[in-house]
Amino acid sequence: MDTPKSRKLDIIIPAYRMHSQSFLNLLDGISEEDALKRIDDKTNHIIWMAGNFVNMRYSTAWVLGLREEDPHSDLFFQGKALNTDFKYPTLEELKKNFHHISPLLFDKLLEASDEELDEIFEMGMKIPFITENKLNFIGMCIGREDYLCGQMGLMRKLLGYEGMKYDINPDLNY
Repeated sequence: MDTPKSRKLDIIIPAYRMHSQSFLNLLDGISEEDALKRIDDKTNHIIWMAGNFVNMRYSTAWVLGLREEDPHSDLFFQGKALNTDFKYPTLEELKKNFHHISPLLFDKLLEASDEELDEIFEMGMKIPFITENKLNFIGMCIGREDYLCGQMGLMRKLLGYEGMKYDINPDLNY
C-alpha cells in the first residue's frame, strides 16, 4: 500500500488510484467515432469528459509544483464548454497524456507535506465553509474526477456499450 507523507491524503490516495483504474475501464472498447457522439446534441461527448478528467490531473500537478503542461489545456481548462467547432484530440492521445501525468502526480501526492497542503490556494469560490487551500483543491479535483467517471459510465450505456467493469490491473501503480 502506498503511504503518503501527509496523513491528510490517506483517503485521497486510494480514490486517486481507483479513479485511474476506472478511467481506463470506462474508455475500454469505446470507438473513436462513438467517443465524439452526443445525446440529442445536449450532452458533452466522451472525448470532452475524458479530456476534462486528464486536465484535472494536470491542474492538480500544477498546484503541487509540477510544471507539466496539458497539451490540450485550451480545450479543457476549468471545464471549458464543449465547442462543436473545435477539433478535439483522440481517445488514444488523451490516454497517452493520462499515462504521462498520472504517475508524476501520484508521486507528488505521496511526497506532499501537511504544510504544503495547508498553503493557501485561492480558487475564487468565496464559500464560507471551504478553506481555499491546496488540500481542498485536491479534494475538489478528486470529486470532479468522480463526477466525470459517472458521466462517462452513463454515456457508455446510452451509446449501447456494456457497463464499466471493475477489473483491477495490478500493474497500474498510480
